[in-house]
Amino acid sequence: MKLRLKRVYEPPAQDDGIRILVDRLWPRGLKKEDAAIDLWLKEIAPSAELRQWFKHDPEKWPEFRRRYVAELGNRKDEVETLLQQAAKNRVTLLFAAKDETHNQAVVLKEFIEHRK
Repeated sequence: MKLRLKRVYEPPAQDDGIRILVDRLWPRGLKKEDAAIDLWLKEIAPSAELRQWFKHDPEKWPEFRRRYVAELGNRKDEVETLLQQAAKNRVTLLFAAKDETHNQAVVLKEFIEHRK
């Protein structure tokens, strides 16, 4: 299973494989035709409440991770879709956050890799 992370604003690459956007909201300033997104799994993203609480504050990171993993436990269909894609293709999880270390895609990648 090959999962990669990439900001959605970075140009697509030949080796990205299936490009899956894992944000609940469409990225600001990005035209859909320029995004080169194969699948948008907005329901796998953190809830609006969790996202608004977190606000990408690194001090809240441990608690955000815990809460988001709990939410992922209730998103079985979306997790299964992602697992199926990753089982047969290279998958690049796309996110819009500027912080490449403290965002939902990091948690989601770890969650999926531990589910193999």
